[in-house]
Amino acid sequence: MFTEERRGKILELLEREGRVLAKNLAEEFALSIDSIRRDLSIMEEQGLLKRTHGGAIPISHVRAMPQPPSIRYGDGNQYQNAIAKEAITYIQEGETVFIGGASTHYVMMKYLPRDIQYTVVTNSVEIAYHLRGIENIQTYLIGGYVKNSGNITDAIAKEFARHFTFDVCFATAGGLSEKGLSTATPEVALFHRTIYDNSNKIVALVEHSKFGTDMFSRMYPVEKLNIIITDEETPQDKMDPIKSLGVDIIIAK
Repeated sequence: MFTEERRGKILELLEREGRVLAKNLAEEFALSIDSIRRDLSIMEEQGLLKRTHGGAIPISHVRAMPQPPSIRYGDGNQYQNAIAKEAITYIQEGETVFIGGASTHYVMMKYLPRDIQYTVVTNSVEIAYHLRGIENIQTYLIGGYVKNSGNITDAIAKEFARHFTFDVCFATAGGLSEKGLSTATPEVALFHRTIYDNSNKIVALVEHSKFGTDMFSRMYPVEKLNIIITDEETPQDKMDPIKSLGVDIIIAK
């Protein structure tokens, strides 16, 4: 296995498990612990992870590389699945909902209600493809330039989004703090801000690793979020500043 391929596998393990241990990686790749530590050091210098005693944890406040399709469009980790199952309870008969192209959005696909009629608007080619042919869901795909990720967030998409009104928007972000939702790319922030402004209810889906993080581009003020769904690993001291602003936080289990 080539070095870059091995480091890509480490990133996949890190995303799926939430942390990695050097000794386990050494066994996984049949290398010395020193070689693995060297990999982790280089990857930390590249802003891909944060080294800890004995291993590494994810780092979400940098402009990291796009997730591999096997992660973005995979089964999701335990936290994403818990959040997704809670999220779908906010979809009601006859509503129009926005579902983006984040990995948690894709996890939602296997839990979406099949016994009621509703409309889904998305800016993700992958999500739209998954929803094709599902009889109880009417699907609209926002147009524009398709990025390698399969998402569409350019100026054309932003203009397209202005013409929709959403009953519920399932928002995601790279970071969340008392300053609001944030992401790495200004274009993405501007597109989603248009979506949120046109939504009657904003339900933010935020894993514990993203709490207390401010990324490069601000997306939306935290006070304008109606509900935040997170997981059991989110520290209380990271939630308290946001709760103090009057936003409900649901812990998905």
